[in-house]
Amino acid sequence: MVLILVLAVLLLIAALVLFTLALRTDEESAGVNRSLAVLEAMGGAPKELTRELDLPFADRVIEPLRARALTVGRRISGAGAADRIRRRLDAAGNPAGWTVDRVVSSKVLGACVGLALGALIGVLLDRTFLTGVVIAVIGLVLGFFAPDLYLYQRAYDRAERIQRDLADAIDLMTISVEAGLGFDAAVQQVATKTEGPLADEFMRMLREMQLGNGRSGALRGLADRCNVDDVRTFVGAMVQADSFGIPVGQVLRVQASEIRVKRRQWAEAKAQQVPVKMTVPLIFFILPCLFIPVMGPAVLNIMNAHF
Repeated sequence: MVLILVLAVLLLIAALVLFTLALRTDEESAGVNRSLAVLEAMGGAPKELTRELDLPFADRVIEPLRARALTVGRRISGAGAADRIRRRLDAAGNPAGWTVDRVVSSKVLGACVGLALGALIGVLLDRTFLTGVVIAVIGLVLGFFAPDLYLYQRAYDRAERIQRDLADAIDLMTISVEAGLGFDAAVQQVATKTEGPLADEFMRMLREMQLGNGRSGALRGLADRCNVDDVRTFVGAMVQADSFGIPVGQVLRVQASEIRVKRRQWAEAKAQQVPVKMTVPLIFFILPCLFIPVMGPAVLNIMNAHF
């Protein structure tokens, strides 16, 4: 009788264990099924709901910051700031991705970043509060004017490249005109056979003429964008030749000779600036290195004699 009771209890315990395992398996399978359903729902959700999650970090975070910075920049900028920035962009060759709105927003973001870095440097230097404030203000000013400095450097490098390429371009234009081509065809030859900012400007001038702008207006626009004195001189001569009916070949020949002389003078002026520019590194970097082996033994002997 006792044996039968023990067996009955064991069977009951086994039945309870099996029932519990079955319930747990059903719950786990139900949880897995719910997870799969959620994943399928997310995968099949409308694009309008998942579009924000699919965007990259730059579009989700940086673009809203840039939009707010643009709003602030427009408020603190003057009425003619857009025209000034547009002229700077033209002088810099319109770098890829750079627009007036991007420059304005970059100035505000640069000011915020410069202020934060300046404050951090002031804290790390462990100076007085006034020194930290001065460093933070310097960082703010540098960050605010950093886009302007970048555009200025791009415009300066571009102007120098145009200054170097102008004489060769006018020579090619003169040869093309004397070979029987018209002025527009000669400019087309320069734009297609050469590379650099001057070729790009000639191509833009031709496109403006194709869109209906007159030759004189397109040439003046070229002079305004290049911001080079020799280009202005060349444009003025070509505008006068076009107005008075002077032969283009003769004007191009005279302009090529004058600009080549000016380029030689410009190169000589740059060469004369080299000794002056070498003075600073010579004094602070080269002469100290020479003084160490020359004066070092004498200084050591003097120190040994006295001590």
